[in-house]
Amino acid sequence: MIENTHNNLTSERASELTGFLDSGAMQNASIMLNNLHPAEIADLLESLPATQRNILWGMVHQSLEGDVLVEVGDGIRHTLISNMDKSDLVAALENMQTDDMADIVLSLPETVLEETLNSLDKQRLNRLQSVLSYAEDTAGGLMDLDFIAIRPDVSVEVVQRYLRQLGAIPDNTDNLFVVDRHNHYLGIVPIGQILVNEPNTMIQQIIEHHDEAIDLELDIHEVARLFEDRNWITAPVIDADNILKGRITIDDVVDVIREEGEKSMLSMAGLNEDEDIFSPILKSTRQRALWLGLNLVTAFIAAGVIGIFEATIAEVVILAVLLPIVASMGGIAGSQTLTLVIRAQALGQIGTSNVRPLFIKEIVISVLNGILWAVVVSLAVYLWFKQIDIAIIIAIALLINLAAGAAAGVIIPLVLRRIKIDPALAGGVILTTVTDVIGFIAFLGIATMILM
Repeated sequence: MIENTHNNLTSERASELTGFLDSGAMQNASIMLNNLHPAEIADLLESLPATQRNILWGMVHQSLEGDVLVEVGDGIRHTLISNMDKSDLVAALENMQTDDMADIVLSLPETVLEETLNSLDKQRLNRLQSVLSYAEDTAGGLMDLDFIAIRPDVSVEVVQRYLRQLGAIPDNTDNLFVVDRHNHYLGIVPIGQILVNEPNTMIQQIIEHHDEAIDLELDIHEVARLFEDRNWITAPVIDADNILKGRITIDDVVDVIREEGEKSMLSMAGLNEDEDIFSPILKSTRQRALWLGLNLVTAFIAAGVIGIFEATIAEVVILAVLLPIVASMGGIAGSQTLTLVIRAQALGQIGTSNVRPLFIKEIVISVLNGILWAVVVSLAVYLWFKQIDIAIIIAIALLINLAAGAAAGVIIPLVLRRIKIDPALAGGVILTTVTDVIGFIAFLGIATMILM
């Protein structure tokens, strides 16, 4: 419900802004735009064609540009950056948090990158280089360097005075991290404990020694799972020597989860996560042509199998009418299993210990469904064509193809993951080819043996 409301609101705002632009009411458009949250501005920019997007981007206040660049997709961000004046771009980057800047800085034009780095003070430059030294898909690449660390041998009163001197605390600060004099991570003190304990209470008396620290090299998907399982708002990041390096916050984890979901959905259609719904026609054509070509190859493979049984089809034309039923049912059964297994892989739920029972379970389910729908389809075919032999043939073929589809749905993503290929990207194409080929061979092969 919330997502639908948000989508409707974005659509309404886009229509209203388009109306302002069409009528020439630029001031109204500018006021409306700059009163929105940066994430809402990003949604609007992504929902408008390039011409209107560029006009609105020129209206965004300079103080908001950096935050909006963080929120938009990579493809649109690259377009916006390429149209910005160099001095405006440098100014926008300077206002960003270090972890957000790290996500953008390496995609900048070389001249802008050099000027941006030269504009940073030594401390911030060192922090940026620190984040950039870690792989993007690890906890180190995701972490935020803006956190508060305290020592165990001070009192609550000292910490309170220190916080007052800071004047503000980083967003999403639910815990203070406790370290020794060499910056070794010791534990956490919830911010609430600083508020409710007596001023003379020592930090070492209220420290909580949880095993919640995240290793720098941990994959970001594992980080997301930990946040989900343990309901964290923040978590400290440490290196192999237990040195506190930074923290990860829930807002960054939500971004990881959303991006991964979008990536998986787009990958199944052969698209990448940078796809812009209003990207140039020729660019989109090139991006999609390769995937269509791959699917064409698999279609020719299936057609080649049909060609082998050309004589059988010529004799019994009814077979050609019924072919799509066998292939479609096997494909659907396989895609159900494939989707289940890919999801389980993403959640880390599949290992060598449970592949066998999962495989057996999916085969049993497909056989039971195969029996059910083989009876239904064979009865329908008999009532349609009044040929009992054709009804028996399609029943057997359906049972075989549903079982094959389930088996392929388990095996394909496991094999693809083993050879370092994203199952969400290639699994569907391979599965369709397998179920088409096996379905055609089963149906036409049995028909050839019985009828010819």
